[in-house]
This record gives sequence, structure tokens and C-alpha cells, in this order.
Amino acid sequence: MQYEAVIGLEVHVQLKTKTKIFSRVPYSYGAPVNTLTDPVVLSLPGTLPVMNKAAIDKMITMGLMFDCNIAEICKWDRKNYWYPDSPKNYQISQYDQPLCEGGEVEIELPGSSRNVMGEHKTIELTRIHLEEDPGKLSHFRDYSLIDDNRTGVALAELVTEPCLRSSDEAVAFIKALAVSLAAADVSDCDMEKGQMRCDANVSVRPVGDTEFGIRTEMKNLNSTSNVKAAIEYEIRRQVRLCEQGKKAEIVQETRRWNADKGYSISMRSKEDSHDYRYFPDPDLMPVKVDEEWKESLRKLLPEKPYNRQRRYMDDLGLPYTSASVLVQNPELGVFFDEAVRNCGKAKECANFIVNDLMRELGNAAPEGEGSLPLHESKVSSKHIAELVGLIDQGVISKQIAQDIFGDMFLSGDMPAKIVEAKGLKQENNSDELEQICSDAIAGDPVAVEKFKSGNEKAINAFKGPIMKATRGKANPKMVDEILRRLLNQ
Repeated sequence: MQYEAVIGLEVHVQLKTKTKIFSRVPYSYGAPVNTLTDPVVLSLPGTLPVMNKAAIDKMITMGLMFDCNIAEICKWDRKNYWYPDSPKNYQISQYDQPLCEGGEVEIELPGSSRNVMGEHKTIELTRIHLEEDPGKLSHFRDYSLIDDNRTGVALAELVTEPCLRSSDEAVAFIKALAVSLAAADVSDCDMEKGQMRCDANVSVRPVGDTEFGIRTEMKNLNSTSNVKAAIEYEIRRQVRLCEQGKKAEIVQETRRWNADKGYSISMRSKEDSHDYRYFPDPDLMPVKVDEEWKESLRKLLPEKPYNRQRRYMDDLGLPYTSASVLVQNPELGVFFDEAVRNCGKAKECANFIVNDLMRELGNAAPEGEGSLPLHESKVSSKHIAELVGLIDQGVISKQIAQDIFGDMFLSGDMPAKIVEAKGLKQENNSDELEQICSDAIAGDPVAVEKFKSGNEKAINAFKGPIMKATRGKANPKMVDEILRRLLNQ
């Protein structure tokens, strides 16, 4: 019997607000433990929460990005549970009147290779609600410690419909979510910093069945590799039990993923909503969202990532390899658009940004930190546009431009200044170039014979000596024209 997986995701995203959701305490990753607290965060007697409007703004923006229905009125509820990471012994959340309902997220599945665009599909959302983040527990052999720095941070929970069918779709969803929210400045979505965490609900059923199987929840998956591995493990585990006639052993439970050993273990039975004894929070008033509020935020929305990708490929003619890189980094995409506006040469700008700039950013980063952030680079979009313009005008060759790029990245000087200072202007003197081309032809009679016999590529044998003689400053187009004229005489 063939089985298929049914997967639903619950993704928690920390919103990019300066202060926590119900207090004025700031939040920043990496602060000394238990320093970002106050009486409200610690739930000391007599304290009352005050709503952070910026968190509502971020939530509405998120809902608009994903075409959700934004509620006219949303309210706050208390989700009651006892756990050391919650000082109040309840969490302020949204139960039956969330801020965002419905909506969808477009994803891109892996292609057959890095150079091939994969299938696009949409993943339906059930809801997005706003709540407060609990603290962070660190477990040791004989004890656990709590850090309340994260307690009370504004947190969005996105819940999908059970419409995903593979770990690849789950990973693609998380990546699309991260790119969209970063582009809208809703969240940085850095999973390593806990800014985005995923719970995966997994069940299996025979292919063709319409009823859902018993689902298990894989809890707090903090990287895309863990999401993929945990889902694949759970699918295999459930299919194996079904094939062995032990379907009854699949129970509704929460499981913890052990990334080091590659398996999961049962944590506890999975709660239902009635176990949390939800009731309206008496200290917080409902929030009314009118059309004017939504419209003011709609005007600030960025272009959706895959709309941007289609524009780059269909309107600007970029290959998928370039477009996919620019789309995955919102800051890089804006940088590219600015460069194109300044010079009008999309493919040329993309080549320098995707290849040269990304290479230099990677080389400049401290060891182990991946890549230097774009905003810390001395190269601006105007640098790229001017460099492309110098090539287009015949002032420099593409080969010289490669050398200029390194100098430009280190110094921050504009390309024209570097060209002038180092005397790198392209050699366009036709008389001088003709003599150098004649000497190159005379020095390689074998290549001459190959070219005249119909081997077009043989002409390249002359170009190396010519570039060497001119220190790379010969105009390649002019060299090619002169060589062909002399060889055909």
C-alpha cells in the first residue's frame, strides 16, 4: 500500500518592534541574560499590560502581504498553562478572534538543478494571530535555567492548512515566508537567533483516502535542515508502524527532535484547545482596525518576492540563476533595481552584483560569519551603474572592470576615478592596434591556417598576445574586427 503525508505547519515569527508587546522594555538578541525585563514582563503584582501599536502594524502588514482577511475587531485571550518559561502562568494570545484569517503564501520547489526554476504553488493559511513570546529555558544534566529576555516579545503565529505533502514543500514555505517578511521589514526571520521557529504537524494516510490520520507535532524546529529531517523521519516512522499493523501506536502527541542523533522522542500527549481554558483577557481592550489604517500600511508594501522574480526574468531578461539570488535577498534586490535605474543595463548589473559583489562580501566577512552585510559595503548601486557604463562606452574592457571592482570594493572610490588614477582607459587607437594584431597573426601561422580552414574559435589564439601587449587595455570589439579583416585578406 502506498501512503502520502499530510503536513501542517505552525510558524512563530518574532516581530521587528523596538520594544516588547505589552511593556516599554527593549529587545535585542544576545543581551546579557535577564537584563531585558521589568515588572510587567516578570508579572509582578499590580502590573498591567499596555498594547504596543507597532506590533499591530507589523501584523497588518504581514496579513496584507499574504492576502489575508484583516479582522475589523480582534481581541485578546489568556491561554492558561504552567511552565517555567511563563512568569504569569498564562500567555496573552488570540483565540477565536485573530487579527488575520485565510490568505496564502507562494512557494518555489527545488528545480532539477541549481540553474532550473522549480514548480511554484500556493500554500493556504488558516490564520495568523498575535501573542507574546515565552522565555528561553536552558537545560543541563541536573537543572534548568531561564532567561526572561525573550519573555513578552511580540510574536506572530502563522498556521497553515494541512495542505503540504512533503518536507521539500515545508522547507520552501519557510524560505518564502522569511524572504517576504524580511522584504516588508516585519521580521529578520533568523532561525539561528530564534526569530523564527517551526512546529510541524505530521500524519500519513493511504493514497486516495480523504480522511486525515492521527497527527503528531514535531516541536520547535529551529533550522530548515531540522524541519526537513524531522518531517522525513516522522513520515518514515508512521508508515513503518502502519505497514507493521501497529497503526494504533500512532497517537496524538508532541515529539522532540534530536538533531544530533537524527530521531525524535515523545515529550507529552498533545493538548487540545479546551485544555488551555481560554478566556478573554480582562486587562486589554479589543482592537478595531479600520480601512484607513489598513490603507496607510498597504501603500508601504514591497513587491512580492516571486512577482519580483517574474519581473526580472520576463521584463528584464535575467537568467534564473541571477534572478533567484536577487529575490532571496530583499536588500540585494533593491540595490539591483537602483543600479538598473541609473544605467539601464539589467544583465550587466546583475552579473556584477551576483558574482563579483557577492564574492567580495563573502571574502570580507570575519571567519565563520558567512558574508558581510550589504549595507556595510563601500560599494553602492551608483558604483555598479558607473562601472557598467564605462564598459558600455568603450572606456574599459570587461577584463579591466574585474580588476577595478576589487579596488573599488576596498577603497570605495568611484570606477572612473580608479580608471583615471591607474591609466586603465581602453586602447582605441586603430592604427596602433592594427600593427599589434598584424604581429600576433605573423607569430602564429598554425592558428591562421586553422581559422582559414573554418575553425572560428582559432581566432582566440591571437587575442591573448594582443591583450598582453596592450596590458589588457585593447578594445575587445575593435580587436575582433581588425583580426577578422586581416585574416580574410
